[in-house]
Amino acid sequence: MLVRPRFALNRSIKRMSDIGIAAVLIVLSAPLMLVLALVVRLDSSGPVLERHIRIGPSGRRFCTLKFRTTEYDQHKHAWKVKLTVIGELLRYTRLDCLPQLINVLRGEMSILGADDITPFFLE
Repeated sequence: MLVRPRFALNRSIKRMSDIGIAAVLIVLSAPLMLVLALVVRLDSSGPVLERHIRIGPSGRRFCTLKFRTTEYDQHKHAWKVKLTVIGELLRYTRLDCLPQLINVLRGEMSILGADDITPFFLE
């Protein structure tokens, strides 16, 4: 398959921009992410991060990262639908998505562009 040079250049520039922006945002938000991770951990039991399977632009599946916003039942090892107190605030402010900057660095997501797709919508 032949790739047009201009398209390849634009894609490279976009990728370099994603890496630069994500790296700066991670450094600037690292103290906030540490505090949020601690608050999520203290708010309820369970892991700090949750992973959701998504499909990227290339069609490959990947796990997107978010701060956990739902309550975890240790006895049944199952997620409850109930939002935690801090989870409501995280979702309202969209701070639960900060860990997705790691997905941007990995090349699985982009800062600008379409949202990732859940496999459910492709089935």
